[in-house]
Amino acid sequence: MAKVTGIGGLFFRSRDPEGLSKWYADLFGVGNGPDGMPWQQEAGMTVFQPFSQKTDYYRADRTHMINFRIDDMDGFVARLSSVGVPVKQLPDETYGKFAHLEDPEGNPIELWQPL
Repeated sequence: MAKVTGIGGLFFRSRDPEGLSKWYADLFGVGNGPDGMPWQQEAGMTVFQPFSQKTDYYRADRTHMINFRIDDMDGFVARLSSVGVPVKQLPDETYGKFAHLEDPEGNPIELWQPL
């Protein structure tokens, strides 16, 4: 039986696609590499979860939030903070550590360090 094997891409509108692509590549290491090949993520869990229209988990004027799995919350937050990116760390949950930030165009990003 045919099945979905993973998420093949994330596409969204941008006022400055080249600048925003560079921001994600520089700070998160995601996007197409210098050889033009797409980013290869490590195997792991991917949550696919629609939220209520009334959620206050992220900005009401945004339809999506990207969640990046990371391996070291403290180190990642320190790196982002060192270049002036504001990050709000959330209380630890049963699923791991979380933090919220926004890209330069106001798109919400969640960092997740699974247990």
